Amino acid sequence: MGDAFLNAGLVLAPILTLFLGVICVYSQHMLLTGAKKLQEKTGSKTPPSFAEAVELSFKNGPPTLHKWARAVRLWTNIFLCITQMGFCCVYFVFISDNVKQVMDYYEVTLDVHVHMVIALIPIMLSCWIRDLKYLVPVSLVANVFMTVGIAVTFYFISQDLPSPSEREYVASWTKIPLFFGTVIYSFEGIGLVIPLQNEMKKPGQFTSAFGVLNIGMTIVSILLITMGFLGYLKYGDGVLGSLTLNLPQDDVLGQAVQLTISMGVLFSYALQMYVPIEIIWPRILERWGPFKHHSVTEIIFRSSLVLVTFVLAEAIPHLSLFISLVGAVSSTALALFFPAILDLAVHWDSGFGRYKWLLWKDGFIIFIGIVGFLTGTYASVDAIVRKFL
Repeated sequence: MGDAFLNAGLVLAPILTLFLGVICVYSQHMLLTGAKKLQEKTGSKTPPSFAEAVELSFKNGPPTLHKWARAVRLWTNIFLCITQMGFCCVYFVFISDNVKQVMDYYEVTLDVHVHMVIALIPIMLSCWIRDLKYLVPVSLVANVFMTVGIAVTFYFISQDLPSPSEREYVASWTKIPLFFGTVIYSFEGIGLVIPLQNEMKKPGQFTSAFGVLNIGMTIVSILLITMGFLGYLKYGDGVLGSLTLNLPQDDVLGQAVQLTISMGVLFSYALQMYVPIEIIWPRILERWGPFKHHSVTEIIFRSSLVLVTFVLAEAIPHLSLFISLVGAVSSTALALFFPAILDLAVHWDSGFGRYKWLLWKDGFIIFIGIVGFLTGTYASVDAIVRKFL
């Protein structure tokens, strides 16, 4: 977020972050409301997944959309896989960058790509865990590491702050697309809202005015804005893709934070990869299964997905640009485009309200999504290409 604020400015960035956060939360509510209506309309006993909800909205929407129902489900799943695997690519880059900084201080100088290879081994082993319940302890350890690391990072960046007048209040408009991709990436979690609500004893408390979703996202928004504002104010143009990379290298506490958060990210990798595995593996079984050596085949498949993210991370070892690219390409579609399309399809029969306000509202969200996708993707790819020239 420090890098995001660098691309928007000290005053403009908080305003835009709050604006995009509100839209993302509203889109999550649209998805949950639409999924519930579609479940009631179809009489299904189980709530639809994200991709199933989008497909059902096309099937039950205007006739011209019916033929696209299966295709939109496929594309929703593709974007979910791209997003989650994009997170995993970022994890490789994050771990290797932070560990390299610490090791370099102690004169153990290895190329960042070698650090990625070293990280590949424990990451690969963690992804061989096939039952989600066995990942719960791993997730707990990751959360502890991340919480401690974030708290100490906050302590570092809040010390000896310069005057805000030394920073740009509003950055060049050419940098805004990179800001957009990074912020959407940070807020993106729409693929989890339906499963989270389904797991609650009282699902209604998830979407109420002061429910889990609104309170949780409010806390996340405050954390993102605070860390971004202080990070850019503290380090200015020198702020890096992760604030941990800006921590003092000669401070043992700073080094401990880098290693602690790196461990937290490493332990989180398997959970992020769980989503694409759950989407892709059943389809492989359906088409080519059953396999004679089922367990071995599944481990090979899981290892292959890990290797894909590893190769991509090796190819683009620039953390901030990778984050912006993933956010612009796939997070935008999931967080903004698909929920708005679903909402329009769900309300097709009942109408769009007075002055067709639903049509204007959803059209505005779709417009933001398309502009963010096109400009963010172009700016990210252009910046990545310039890095290699």
